[in-house]
Amino acid sequence: MRVALVTESFPPDVNGVAHCALRTAEHLVARGHAPLVIAPTAPARDRAAEADAAAPCPVIRVPSLPLPGYRQVRVALPGRRVAAAIAAHRAQLVHLASPFVIGAHGVAGAARLGLPCVAVYQTDLGGYARAYLGIGETAAWHRLRSLHTAADRTLAPSTASAADLERHGIPRVHLWPRGVDAVRFHPAHRDPALRRELAPGGEVLVGYVGRLAPEKRVELLAGAAELPGVRLVVVGDGPSEANLRSALPSAVFLGRRTGRELARIYASLDVFAHTGPMETFCQTVQEAMASGIPVVAPAAGGPLDLVSPGRTGLLVPPDDPEALRDAVRRLAGTPRLRAAYGLAGREAVAGRSWAAVGDLLISHYEQVLAERLAASAVAA
Repeated sequence: MRVALVTESFPPDVNGVAHCALRTAEHLVARGHAPLVIAPTAPARDRAAEADAAAPCPVIRVPSLPLPGYRQVRVALPGRRVAAAIAAHRAQLVHLASPFVIGAHGVAGAARLGLPCVAVYQTDLGGYARAYLGIGETAAWHRLRSLHTAADRTLAPSTASAADLERHGIPRVHLWPRGVDAVRFHPAHRDPALRRELAPGGEVLVGYVGRLAPEKRVELLAGAAELPGVRLVVVGDGPSEANLRSALPSAVFLGRRTGRELARIYASLDVFAHTGPMETFCQTVQEAMASGIPVVAPAAGGPLDLVSPGRTGLLVPPDDPEALRDAVRRLAGTPRLRAAYGLAGREAVAGRSWAAVGDLLISHYEQVLAERLAASAVAA
C-alpha cells in the first residue's frame, strides 16, 4: 500500500504528533508498505536533516513559519507542494496527522486526485487556537469539522476525544489508541545513582514530563513541590519555562530529554504527575505506567481511559491544585501503595505495543479502501 502521511509535525520536533507520525511510518515500512512523509520545515535545519536521513521513508518538507508565541511549532505556508508530492508518490491513501494547516493541503490534494483520506485527531486544536492564535474555539472547531468531514474516516485516540468530536458534528469517528515501547520504558531502568543526584536527602521524586506551555498547567504543581520530603523534577522545554522556574523554585529542571535517558528518568521517579486538562490521549502517562510508576492526572480527556483510579493511580478534578497536592501527598507517604499502583500500571500497558496499534491502523486503511471500492461499484 502506498500511503502519503501528511503531518503537522515530525522529528526533530518532540511532541505527540511527531512521535506518532514517526512510529506510523516505521510500522508501515516494517509491514512492507510504502509511506511518504510530508511535513513542515523544522526550526533547526541541521537537526531536521539528521532526522530526515534517519527516517524510515522519504520525507518532503514544506516551507513554514513559526507559530506566534510558540516558535518551536511551525505552520506550513500555502502552496501546491503537498498535492504534487502526493501525486508523485502515486499514493493510494492519504493519512492526515492532526490536520489543521498542512492537513488542509492534504485534504485538497486527496480530493483532486480522488484518493481516500484517514484523518487522525490528536490535539485539542480548539484550545490551542484560543491560546496561541487569538481566534475563538468556535472558529477552530468550524475548521476542524470541515477537514474531518472531508475525510473518509476520523480516528480518535480516546473515548473522551471521540465523544468530543461527535458532539461537534464530526461523522465517521472510530477509536485508534496509541502504542508504547514497553521495552524502552521499563522499571528495570531505575537508576540509584540518578536518584541520589536528584534527591540527595532521600526525597520522594515526583516528576512531570512534557512541553512547558500554558495549556499544560504545570504551575499547578506548586503546592505538591513544597510538600515535606518531596522533590519535584520537571522534564521538558517550551515557552513557559522561565515563568515555571519562578513559580516552582524548589523544582529540578532537566530540560528536554529523549530516548534511553528519558526512560531512565521515568523509571527513577516515585510518582508521575500530569497537569494539563486538554489531553486527547496523554502519551506521557502511558510511558510512566510502562515504567512502573503510579500516576496522578486530571479526570479529563485521555487519562480517563488510561488511569484506573485506586488501581494504577489517582484522578483529580482538572485545574485543582489542592486536589493535586493531596493526591501526591497520599502517594508520597505510602510506599506500599506506590508499588502496587506501579505494578498494576505496568501490567495494564505492557501489551499496548506500537506493532499492535500499527496493525489496527492498517486495518482502518483497508476498511476505508474497501468502502471506496464498494461505493465506486455501486456508482458504476
